[in-house]
Amino acid sequence: MARILHILDHSLPLHSGYTFRTRAIMKAQQASGLEVRGITGVRHHAEGPATEEVDGLIFHRTPGAASGPVGLREWREIGLLAQAIDALCETWRPDILHAHSPALDGLAAMRVARKRQIPLVYEIRAFWEDAAVGNGTGREGSVKYRMTRALENRVVAAADCVMTICHGLRDDLISRGHGAGRIGIMPNGVDLALFGTPVPRDAALADELRLGTGPVIGFIGSFYDYEGIDDLITAMPAILAEHPDARLLLVGGGPMADALRKQAEASPARLAIRFVGRVPHDEVERYYALADIMAYPRKASRLTELVTPLKPLEAMAQGKLVAASDVGGHRELMEHGVTGTLFAPDDPLACAAALCDLLAHREDWDAMRARASAHVRQNHDWARNIGRYQDVYQALLGEGTMVGLPVAA
Repeated sequence: MARILHILDHSLPLHSGYTFRTRAIMKAQQASGLEVRGITGVRHHAEGPATEEVDGLIFHRTPGAASGPVGLREWREIGLLAQAIDALCETWRPDILHAHSPALDGLAAMRVARKRQIPLVYEIRAFWEDAAVGNGTGREGSVKYRMTRALENRVVAAADCVMTICHGLRDDLISRGHGAGRIGIMPNGVDLALFGTPVPRDAALADELRLGTGPVIGFIGSFYDYEGIDDLITAMPAILAEHPDARLLLVGGGPMADALRKQAEASPARLAIRFVGRVPHDEVERYYALADIMAYPRKASRLTELVTPLKPLEAMAQGKLVAASDVGGHRELMEHGVTGTLFAPDDPLACAAALCDLLAHREDWDAMRARASAHVRQNHDWARNIGRYQDVYQALLGEGTMVGLPVAA
């Protein structure tokens, strides 16, 4: 039974799209017969023991903290994580090191992989320099941006195999000169054991949130600027003009939360907008069940063009209609008019028109929801897709033959 050590920025019990993808991967691998563990770097700030079991998964923590100016601080982070990985390898002895972006994790894993001659898989979920621009903590073209990109290129060149979550990221790496034959795709997926069976609508919760009897448009996720929630709020008056009983349900939190609440309070549609805040992950289904349409109006940017989000897949698995901006990350997940609806990004009127059109054609809802659910089950079910990793691992361990890496998403 092969042992896989996942090298991570952070993990459960923290909640984020990053940790939920990690959980899904590790649980599916565990169910397939692999032995799996995770180790996190010093950026995992949750309090807890040095070795922690969460949801049946074992995570090891890197002790210490890194300080100093930009560049030196990151170098120290890499060193601390590499030491922790090396010490764990001495006792647990993994067969594969599977590092997940950011590049700091990959560089730490690279040191240990070279020292101990262990195969290294590097998985890129997003380019973190672009994510920093998207969440307002970085600037495109800055020294830190270029440094992060250079470090990523170094890890990609050194890894035995590279996996990305979508074609956008893979194509960008190839355009940088990295060989296509070394870069595969493991698309975002849904744990259908958790999200495959929608729960009934909770009438008491709907009453508590004063949603009324009209259609509910929902957003569940992080409140970052690039998510375009401000455009959704701006679209609400036009939606109410055609559907006066419509309500907007916003579930989540993040850097834009205060600004969005102020925008909503100043809107003519303020009485139709509900903010819920963050909810525990095991209660998210209750809020999906309240919505008729889930809206994802991401703004056009390098990040949103290249990276596929997770939330639209969860929504489709929950049997919800999905309306999303026409950016590259969304186009990889859905086909306009077939499994979802796409509208022009950065355009509140286009968002409003798309949502109004969906609300006006309820006779099409069941067929679209069925097609979307089938798409998720066929192409984004972790229990099925986890076999892509198995093939890669076996080839790296000399236990199988792999003709090219999996790229169909």
